[in-house]
Amino acid sequence: MPRLPVAAPTAPHATAPLDPARLPSVDRLLQSAALQPLLADYGRIATTDAVRQVLEELRQQLRAGTALAPEAVATAALAAQISRQLGQLFAPRLRSVYNLTGTVLHTNLGRALLPQAAVDAVVQALTTPANLEYDLATGGRGDRDDLVEALICRLTGAEAATVVNNNAAAVLLTLSTLASGKEVVVSRGELVEIGGAFRIPDIMGRAGCKLVEVGTTNRTHARDYEGAITADTALLMKVHTSNYAIQGFTKSVPDAEVTTIAHAKDLQMVVDLGSGTLVDLRQWGLPHEVTVRETIDAGADVVTFSGDKLLGGPQAGIIVGKKELIAKIKKHPMKRALRVGKLTLAALEPTLRLYLHPEALAQNLTTLRLFTRPQADMRAQAEQLAPMLQHALGASWTVDTAELHSQIGSGALPVDNLPSWGLQIYPASGKQAGRQLQQLEARLRALPRPIIGRLHDDALWLDLRCLEAGALDGFIAQFFLLRTDGAAQAHMTDAQP
Repeated sequence: MPRLPVAAPTAPHATAPLDPARLPSVDRLLQSAALQPLLADYGRIATTDAVRQVLEELRQQLRAGTALAPEAVATAALAAQISRQLGQLFAPRLRSVYNLTGTVLHTNLGRALLPQAAVDAVVQALTTPANLEYDLATGGRGDRDDLVEALICRLTGAEAATVVNNNAAAVLLTLSTLASGKEVVVSRGELVEIGGAFRIPDIMGRAGCKLVEVGTTNRTHARDYEGAITADTALLMKVHTSNYAIQGFTKSVPDAEVTTIAHAKDLQMVVDLGSGTLVDLRQWGLPHEVTVRETIDAGADVVTFSGDKLLGGPQAGIIVGKKELIAKIKKHPMKRALRVGKLTLAALEPTLRLYLHPEALAQNLTTLRLFTRPQADMRAQAEQLAPMLQHALGASWTVDTAELHSQIGSGALPVDNLPSWGLQIYPASGKQAGRQLQQLEARLRALPRPIIGRLHDDALWLDLRCLEAGALDGFIAQFFLLRTDGAAQAHMTDAQP
């Protein structure tokens, strides 16, 4: 007699696959008490989209044969998933971080921090109408450059000025106006590449100019400029090599001498100053960087520089020079495409005004204040923080105080360092040190306000130059989130936006 088939025995705690049709409907979830706070906080449209997305992900898992326990599709569990989806959707992508890299003007972290006067002006411009292009004296249309031109000219000695969205745009607009279709003579040693593989020769090409290189990488003489001038030459150009330095057997031609050569042939002399400082930094014990006024005094017809580097203001490209040349530049059709908005001007004007009170500049201009922080202050800060961070990380890590050297950054004074102090963190055990350090760095970046340090020489370095006293309490408050116990980890997860 044939034996009847017998069902295979079921594992003691196996979960039977859930039918996708048994998932709750969108409407049922939206009507549940668990989702009412989400509807109030995020709105019906966004919450409904999140519900559909979570349910669709579950359906795909079920179709793939994944077994889901009933509690995984309970209303409370689904509400938690939906809440996470909405939290990620509404979380800001531009977030505050602690810059402990040792680079003050860090391009990837936003360069210069605005002084409080600029912050207040931007808030006002955001919330009230303003005379951006309105002449209050005549009641007619105004020029937005008028808001800052007189200040810029007073501080630089230039006859006129205009502002665009960054220094690359300033160079592009200047060359397009003064040299399109003609030759521009530049020293081979000054054909710099700035961030993002953006090169001076490329900018010249986009401006419609023909680049004429003179000299060699390390040595350029006056005769090189003189010999390159032809009937097709529009101008001679100097580019400040602010993001690197050539040392040793070198030679360059001073701005004043290049200006003399250009003017003798009725040509303009243009200087791309890059980081562009308005004051002599030596008065605060910092390395000298050529100022805009020095460049104008050397006879340059047009000078371009950045607003968010050594100047300490918002991202902007500032063009100064002879009145008739600035007037031509402002009339170029590209000027409108490159002009700045009210927020940039609102931040730039009060930043420039700080320079009218040089005695208080090191206190009021955030960038200069960070450059000039006493090393003793940072050392005291490091000695205060080291035991706290050691307690938070536990015995598997060693936290030491260390003398460091910060850098100015963003292409300014590339070989000059600022004496600093900070923390050196390394694994107590040397096993898999590289991997452990990468994991720790990731944990710091995952904090509610990420801490950005620097990996170097088998250690994680936290340079304290940019950690001012006002930010210290918030910085310390995050330390317990680095503990390895479950409560701290759970809190850390909940704190993520």
